[in-house]
Amino acid sequence: MEKRHVRATAVVAAALWTTVMWAGAAPASAESSPPPEDVGSYAPPPPPPELSLVGSSVDVACVRDVPVITYRVVLTDPSGVSTSHDAFLIITDGVNRVELPLGDVSSGELSGSMLWPGASVDAAGNGTGWPGWVFRDGEWVETDGNFGWTRADIRATIEVNPEMPVPMAYPPATSACAGPTVTGTPLSAGSAPLAATGGDATAIAVVGGAALAAIAVGATVLVARRRRA
Repeated sequence: MEKRHVRATAVVAAALWTTVMWAGAAPASAESSPPPEDVGSYAPPPPPPELSLVGSSVDVACVRDVPVITYRVVLTDPSGVSTSHDAFLIITDGVNRVELPLGDVSSGELSGSMLWPGASVDAAGNGTGWPGWVFRDGEWVETDGNFGWTRADIRATIEVNPEMPVPMAYPPATSACAGPTVTGTPLSAGSAPLAATGGDATAIAVVGGAALAAIAVGATVLVARRRRA
């Protein structure tokens, strides 16, 4: 009888011990697991910037009576996917087209200036030629050539790969850039009609025929007076 009592007591004690150990181990297991709200709480990093020309611009102004184009090209290419680093300024009226080389933009940024197509200057920087005008038989006359179409409605694009349209227009006809204001000698034969800084502007590719140039009223009156004289 005493042996059975001892065995029963041992069984009860063992059961109690197992229960206590299980209860004590449960909190430790719970503490080792992260709370559900912490799982997946870290946001992934933002994607890198896309290939773009954001920040690029073109400005036009009269400098000593000659139209000058000032440009800035900013190429964002974090993944190196651009297939070219040669920058161009494309001008078109839908029929005619001219490509002006601006230079290499491998460094990510390029800036400089150049004369408007058809404009020219002498060694002192004074205007000797204007788009849509030619010096013929001792006087300046308007012409459909010499990039006269660029004085009308045009569209401009900075192109590297990608490309970006930019606002651009010839200076107002009321400015000195409208055309020649005094009798003078035009650009000498063999001289380059375009000058540029900050880029390679030694070549111009022209596609299409010439369109009728926009006529500057003030300059037309001036030419008529000279002819009557």
